[in-house]
Amino acid sequence: MEALIPVINKLQDVFNTVGADAIQLPQIVVLGTQSSGKSSVIESLVGRSFLPRGPGIVTRRPLVLQLVYSPKDSKEHRSAEEGTVNLEEWGKFLHTKDKIYTDFDQMRQEIERETDRMAGSNKGICPEPISLKIFSTRVVNLTLVDLPGITKVPIGDQPEDIENQIRNLIIKYISNPNSIILAVTAANTDMATSEAIKMSKEVDPDGRRTLAVVTKLDLMDAGTDAIDILCGRVIPVKLGIIGVVNRSQQDIIDNKSIGDALKDEATYLQRKYPTIATRNGTPHLAKTLNRLLMHHIRDCLPELKVRVNVMISQFQSLLNSYGEDVSDKSQTLLQIITKFASAYCSTIEGTARNIETTELCGGARICYIFHETFGRTLDSIHPLVGLTRMDILTAIRNATGPRPALFVPEVSFELLVKRQIRRLEDPSLRCVELVHEEMQRIVQHCGTEVQQEMLRFPRLHQRIVDVVTQLLRTRLPATNAMVENLVQIELAYINTKHPDFHREAALVSGLLKSTDSLIDEHSPVYRQKTPRPTSSPHVPAITDGQENKSPTQSNNSESPATPQMNGTPENKVLTPQKPVNLLPEVPSQTSRKLSDREQHDCDVIERLIKSYFYIVRKSIQDSVPKAVMHFLVNYVKDNLQSELVTHLYKSDQAESMLNESEHIAQRRKEAADMLKALQRAGQIISEIRETHMW
Repeated sequence: MEALIPVINKLQDVFNTVGADAIQLPQIVVLGTQSSGKSSVIESLVGRSFLPRGPGIVTRRPLVLQLVYSPKDSKEHRSAEEGTVNLEEWGKFLHTKDKIYTDFDQMRQEIERETDRMAGSNKGICPEPISLKIFSTRVVNLTLVDLPGITKVPIGDQPEDIENQIRNLIIKYISNPNSIILAVTAANTDMATSEAIKMSKEVDPDGRRTLAVVTKLDLMDAGTDAIDILCGRVIPVKLGIIGVVNRSQQDIIDNKSIGDALKDEATYLQRKYPTIATRNGTPHLAKTLNRLLMHHIRDCLPELKVRVNVMISQFQSLLNSYGEDVSDKSQTLLQIITKFASAYCSTIEGTARNIETTELCGGARICYIFHETFGRTLDSIHPLVGLTRMDILTAIRNATGPRPALFVPEVSFELLVKRQIRRLEDPSLRCVELVHEEMQRIVQHCGTEVQQEMLRFPRLHQRIVDVVTQLLRTRLPATNAMVENLVQIELAYINTKHPDFHREAALVSGLLKSTDSLIDEHSPVYRQKTPRPTSSPHVPAITDGQENKSPTQSNNSESPATPQMNGTPENKVLTPQKPVNLLPEVPSQTSRKLSDREQHDCDVIERLIKSYFYIVRKSIQDSVPKAVMHFLVNYVKDNLQSELVTHLYKSDQAESMLNESEHIAQRRKEAADMLKALQRAGQIISEIRETHMW
């Protein structure tokens, strides 16, 4: 058990070197109001006067005090080089490295000097601790933290929020679940109003790790005693209440030794509290603290070991993420280029280590563009969009020339179907644009391991982005040209012998050849199968069926081709509005009713346009993604690394591109120091045998 406190002291030394409080070590935290006797209690435990004294706030920085029992025959702490072989006691500060202090007045002066250095001389406080280790043949092993005294009202030139500053500092230390709280209260004050007890209850409501110390027993009013307080009848404290007698201010002025003070304390306790004298006093307090700390360390050690191991793993990963310090810049540059190219391609292929789960990216997003965005856009384009019956009829008439046609001319079909096929070009080019944008976006989403390298070398990151951007930009014209060609290829040759189209054409072959026997317009064969786009407002009478016929017209196919302009109200309804026409002298066809022959010719052309348009749309829907993959995606994947090597690795600027961000080098050093400290701590803890703990 005695071996446990030195272990914690070693761990304290290890973590003090890196200034880290990530590991909460077991220690005794001393708190109390100003002038409650905190300093006297600590000095009594050491047996020497070494703490600053004076009016107002004196302790303005936490003092981490390690008391190390070092008998004369100890070889662990004594060395001839330091001149400590025959010393009774000596001290060492962390901030003065290996300097040995044998004069305790010099220790006090160093504490004051170091306090002023960090906290200034205006009575302000500083949370940075001072670490002092005292080796002696007369102390028990303890780790104490002396905190600034609790104050309520700022005095002198103290800041207005001095109370909150001190309170926050105290809470930080006593909130550590691995700490034992030593709550110091003067006997000549009301125990029920003790600020130290109150604050300790805030963080330790069950009192499992609070020990109360009642100071200045000899200063109580005449006729009163502290027997009820010391026996726990006023305020019970689980770990106990121990009373001590301090040196008075006059004793300090008279340089009364602590040894003499301890003798006077024992005499006073025997005289005033004979029944409980052995359970009070500074020697009993020292032994109690030693015992409590050892048992507390024993309870904390398993969890401490786990915490150290977890943090070793965390800081090892952190250090790995910062990468090694660059020695061979040429080799490092090539490695980063290779890693980036690999991560970029993996993101496209879906084989990246860290697959994104919150959104689609890389290859999955490209797939979505092909089959959802592009596919749905094409599906939404109706074969007859923007094509009216009058457009179709006009095309048929224009294709016949001066002679009346016996058959529906194929030229009109080709003319109209090409017009519809051209509508597929814009969505196809938009598909290329979306894939290009995603390829650019992948640069920012291609693996955390590469992103860390990019953070390390911001100039290299920018150059990589530039090279990828330029490579994508050079591929865009070729890809767009290919997609445009796919549409132009379809326009170049209307293959009416296409197997799928040939079957449809065969179904309407009779319509193409027969001009004598026209099937009634109510026949389901020729009825419009799908909703036809709304005709222009200039052709109100051009619809399927009979509902919109003029009352003056009949179903007879012999009805006149143009209405009689006799001025009747019925005929006024059909009076055409003059359309915008490049050749206004040409008679307008928009105002008359289509004959049955014209109606069925339009039906035939519409059906053929639909059939052929679906064939072309299906082909474009299949070919465009393939073209984009070949000309853009796969080309970039295959040539990315060589492009990066050409523009970066062989560049004269390779040296300057690997200049790290300033904060990365600093963080790497901090992480390396912390990792070393944790590994040392793990080694120290692992050396403890179970037999030492019981």
